[in-house]
Amino acid sequence: MENLQKLSEAIKTFWTIREKQKERQGLGSGEKDTGNRSAVTGGKQMDGFISLLKDLLKEAGMVDAEIHLKQAILPGFFRPTKEWDLVVISKQRLIAIVEFKSQVGSFGNNFNNRIEEAIGSATDLWVAYREGAFKPSGKPWLGYFMMLEDHPKSSSPIRISEPHFKVLPEFVNASYSKRYELFCEKIVRERLYDASCLILSNKDKGIQGIYTEPNKELSFNNFATLLFARASSFVKIFENEDRRNIQE
Repeated sequence: MENLQKLSEAIKTFWTIREKQKERQGLGSGEKDTGNRSAVTGGKQMDGFISLLKDLLKEAGMVDAEIHLKQAILPGFFRPTKEWDLVVISKQRLIAIVEFKSQVGSFGNNFNNRIEEAIGSATDLWVAYREGAFKPSGKPWLGYFMMLEDHPKSSSPIRISEPHFKVLPEFVNASYSKRYELFCEKIVRERLYDASCLILSNKDKGIQGIYTEPNKELSFNNFATLLFARASSFVKIFENEDRRNIQE
């Protein structure tokens, strides 16, 4: 329950920061970014969610872990490096990585970019892991967190062009919200990510901390439970190892 209350606060933070950034953008130059870009270029709106997971990791016992937010850079395989949103390292081992994304407006323009980026980043990471880029780490935990605006344009059915072959049936008349749900579900089922979370909220209710979760499999509680389990199991393994070393 406490984590859900913190999630509600993170939702408030998201919308509050976005609105402040839109208001402040251009005050110095006299020019404002068009559309929603003013909020995006300001950054920081996902900080509440990142802080929430940092607290969760500490609750799991990772008090001495290195939790990197800035310069959270890891080697890749198809490219030299990739900067992630949250990287957790403990005892020189890569424990967990989380990517945080949001989309407010411009659904048609940004959906495919979000999908391609997430799939490409995960694929690059796992090949780098296979090739020993993170030695002596075991398999790290990889999570994908998406905050999507709950809006008529994101919830309305979308027509699909099928000039040559039929799309998979689940995509027929699927809204952007449904497409994101299918995507987040599939990247876990295909083992590209260990867990994914999809949160829907809009500006009017979000400023009050109100949100919805369209899929229990993609709920924050499920996401947080899996991350907590990964972190706490690592802590227990190395606590036992430290005890054995002391006894020897």
